[in-house]
Amino acid sequence: MDIGLPKLNGLEAARRIRDVLPSAKIVFLTQVADVDVVKVAFNLGARGYIVKQQAETELLTAIAAVLSGKQFVTSGLSGDGFGVQKSTKD
Repeated sequence: MDIGLPKLNGLEAARRIRDVLPSAKIVFLTQVADVDVVKVAFNLGARGYIVKQQAETELLTAIAAVLSGKQFVTSGLSGDGFGVQKSTKD
């Protein structure tokens, strides 16, 4: 899911999805590389967050991590406190 969806932003869509289907495994693929937005996404139930610039090298890894019950945050985002597995690719 992208943060910048038309009509309804991805964060609100994630919240609505989690309300209806708490077991949903939401992965964001977006251009937004803001640490605060990543934190909001995970607080709303996201399991993965990849910036589009890293998609070629990280998307499959992120999906595999999420499907195996882990969480994933794209490389290159600074800051700690996500409480999730960060990519080891830089």
